[in-house]
Amino acid sequence: MEREQAFSAIVDEIVYRSPDGRFSVLRATREDTAHEPGITIVGELSDVSPGETLRVRGHFERHASHGLRFRAESFAPVTPHTQSGIARYLGSGLIPGIGPALALRLTNRFGDKTLDVITKQSSRLREVPGIGAQRALAIAEAVRARHADAELLSFLQGLGLGPATARRIARTYGARAPQQVRDDPYLVAEQVAGIGFRTADNMARMLGYALDDPRRAAGAVLHLLGKAADAGHSFLRESELLREAQALAVPEARVRTAIIELGARELVFADGDAIYAPPLLQAEQVVTARLSALVRRKRREPPAAAEAALETNLAEFSPDQRRAVRMSLEGGVLVLTGGPGTGKTTTVRAIVNAHHALERKVLLCAPTGRAAKRLKDATGHDAQTLHRLLEWNPRTNRFARDPSSPLDADLVLCDEASMLDVQLAQRLFEALPPRAALVLVGDPDQLPPVGPGPVLREVLASGVAPTLRLREVFRQAEASRIVRAAHQILRGEVPEPSPSGSRSHGDVHVIRARTPEAIRELLVTSLRRMQQVFALDPIRDVQVLTPMRRGPLGSEALNTLLQDALNPAPGLVPEGARFRPGDKVMQLKNDYDREVWNGDLGEVRRVDAGIVFVEMGERSVSYEPDAQPALTLAYASTVHKVQGSEFPAVVIVLHPSHFMTLSRPLLYTALTRAKRLAVILGDPRALSRAVANAESKKLNSKLAERLARAAVS
Repeated sequence: MEREQAFSAIVDEIVYRSPDGRFSVLRATREDTAHEPGITIVGELSDVSPGETLRVRGHFERHASHGLRFRAESFAPVTPHTQSGIARYLGSGLIPGIGPALALRLTNRFGDKTLDVITKQSSRLREVPGIGAQRALAIAEAVRARHADAELLSFLQGLGLGPATARRIARTYGARAPQQVRDDPYLVAEQVAGIGFRTADNMARMLGYALDDPRRAAGAVLHLLGKAADAGHSFLRESELLREAQALAVPEARVRTAIIELGARELVFADGDAIYAPPLLQAEQVVTARLSALVRRKRREPPAAAEAALETNLAEFSPDQRRAVRMSLEGGVLVLTGGPGTGKTTTVRAIVNAHHALERKVLLCAPTGRAAKRLKDATGHDAQTLHRLLEWNPRTNRFARDPSSPLDADLVLCDEASMLDVQLAQRLFEALPPRAALVLVGDPDQLPPVGPGPVLREVLASGVAPTLRLREVFRQAEASRIVRAAHQILRGEVPEPSPSGSRSHGDVHVIRARTPEAIRELLVTSLRRMQQVFALDPIRDVQVLTPMRRGPLGSEALNTLLQDALNPAPGLVPEGARFRPGDKVMQLKNDYDREVWNGDLGEVRRVDAGIVFVEMGERSVSYEPDAQPALTLAYASTVHKVQGSEFPAVVIVLHPSHFMTLSRPLLYTALTRAKRLAVILGDPRALSRAVANAESKKLNSKLAERLARAAVS
């Protein structure tokens, strides 16, 4: 790699820009060597236009196909200072109301002072034929705005920020950004997505902040609470905060003072030794109050006229299944749990049918789109994501359904409740009308939710809610090796694979390999063999699962491998292009405008003029560059991302490099995503580690404690 260099260059043309708008290839002329041929500049150069002058920092590299080019690590727009540069800048189309001809007339009149005249003496523009008072004012305002934007980005990138981060801060604060960053870079890190404590620390150091500055301590506390919430915790104990802050070189005394000061500003709350972000404390308190009220609700009897019909309809079910239906009819809340093959889906269908038979209005929901679709398929009745049921409005950042505008329902049934975090549970509970009963259906042996607060586990641990766990594995389900293997895992046993050569429905096969290279090679081979032997399409029918996103066997690396192996580019793919026709993709967050939901899977049909067209189910959805960050390749996925989903077949990749994440709940969750075939591929030591590690990650939550306390008060 060449040494780092910095210079100014005028952008001549945009040769290529990636569909998401981030990566660009520019042809430019260096100001310090303007007599020499132009150079190629590549990098994250979003929002750059021809005619602009950039100060770029980076290094030269030689590409095998494209030759010598400059890789820009950072850039900042600068104001041109030569007459020719100013003419190109003004005539490039960047400034509304000025074209090439007018730019030339302006620079011929004012020379290299043109920009000064425009910004400081705009009335003089009327000296140029064709410019009146209003046009002069409009040109001056446009140039000043562009100049301010350039200065802002130059200031932010001067603090070591990358172009994308600098623009996020600029969009958030506008002209106030420099002052906001100077006043408290740590608060900026909390308010602007994608900026962490270490980035804020770098900015603070360049701004002259001392290591023991109180604002740094406050920023560390807020950062650590946010980091804990991302890991699933509702709070951090003070001792945990002090220990983790020590790793950030924040003195203990400063942390204690910061907790008190943040508490006075109601940015944190202390509940005993637990330090909460206010929304999470409120969520636990609301769920406690609402669930306790449902538990205390007076028992109701089904109408006498419906008794005979119910008895007839429930005759085919097991005693526990009949009991679950009656509990849902009589009480305010029921928690229904059970592992694979225990008839949970059949019981849900019976509950829904029984309530419909009594002419009760039933609403069905689940945390993800794919889980909602499964619930709809299982019951024959409409089911929605929780966000859609509660009518989330992304523009107002609020749910329309709340205590003042509750749902219209006699029963709300939420499936895959193991994925329910405490804040989403709060919104659901708040939207229940006084007459409605609630049924939570889930498997507590699966992974906890991605968000903070494992509601299902906490409710079960409290022992306060009426609960029924289905335990009997039905004979038909017991024939499935997948079902048997899942229960073996729960007992701490290494799952027994199907006999060699078996092609039965519900097979489990284990393929052993120790090195990442061997696993990657066998993964591709196995997918092709599954297509030949089991007639499973390796893209549409098979989901590759891995415990982690990063690393040689993480979902990111495996997606790159599988995209090239299963969907090779038909020709030269432009650098920076992420998607190809035929790619399997996943939606990463709810999008209400497009009506696609977190976890939805689709197939790229075509890429045209930077727009990606995806077939999602039976619908075609288009993604402009700004929307494409919400899409990711989905040949491989982390186990967490497919909770609530099922696939004809899964391949579970395991390796000791996944050591920190290997657990019984993870392996159990991954295996139970498969309906027809499951393949466990990897190191036997990793499989044994996952089976032996029964400890699910201990998450900080006081919900169970609050529920138990409320039950005796």
